[in-house]
Amino acid sequence: MNAAHTRREMAFSSANGYLAAIAGVILLGGAVYLFNTGLEPANGLLPFLGSLLMVLAGVICLTGLFMLQPNESAILTLFGKYIGTDRSEGLRWAFPLYVKRRLSLRARNFNAPTLKVNDKRGNPVEISAAVVWRVRDTAQAVFEVDDFERYVSIQAEAALRHLASQYAYDEGEDLPEGETTLRAGMDVVADALKCELQARFEAAGVEVLDAKLTHLAYAAEIAQVMLRRQQAEAIISARAKIVHGAVSMVEAALKGLSERGIVELDDERKAAMVSNLLVVLCSDKETQPIVNTGTLYN
Repeated sequence: MNAAHTRREMAFSSANGYLAAIAGVILLGGAVYLFNTGLEPANGLLPFLGSLLMVLAGVICLTGLFMLQPNESAILTLFGKYIGTDRSEGLRWAFPLYVKRRLSLRARNFNAPTLKVNDKRGNPVEISAAVVWRVRDTAQAVFEVDDFERYVSIQAEAALRHLASQYAYDEGEDLPEGETTLRAGMDVVADALKCELQARFEAAGVEVLDAKLTHLAYAAEIAQVMLRRQQAEAIISARAKIVHGAVSMVEAALKGLSERGIVELDDERKAAMVSNLLVVLCSDKETQPIVNTGTLYN
């Protein structure tokens, strides 16, 4: 959208509505008084004309009144021409022919529906987000897009789909080390989503206050397969730690036996001892010891 032709909000200063209301009541009261005075034949038509003018002025004062709540604005137009936006709260007054359209400036929530999209690897994932937004420029929101609330919902879904395709769901060997993923880099992903939403909402004069992912999971058709993959990775990681710890324990045991001179072992017996200790320490089931009642070599 061409920024040079984008309609921007113009401030409009309305009059104090309380003064206008008091003036309208006084004018109508004065009109009634003049009308009663005009009933006397000696006074002529002048009181009647004065009462008509005061009624007209009183009606103008009263029909121009409108009320705005905190964080609410009124967009004023005259015969299709944009006059300005009034953000003053309370009882206000403007020319009665101005069409006044109220527009909330409060923060709003949009909960995106759960979408099924493909991540960077092409795996189908389910993703959803909550977006907090508000109208920043009332003229853009009303005149630059047809329905700014529908515009927000459609653009939010489009941004969410695009975001999911830029990141992989989880880490893997096919990704460079330290690359951001949807599951591990939630803060980075949320910031990226907020920036993309703001760029898309700019044409509608909407400001993004916050954006967070509320749902993230593999699609049902691959969820079980990916769960087994994650379980396998967890088992491999756990086994690696167990083996590392077992090797350290065996090394400490051999070093202790050697330093204290408890028993002298040749290389073959050391290998057998290491093998037995590793089996005991690394096995995921209880081991059954075999007691040797003979010599060390029998």
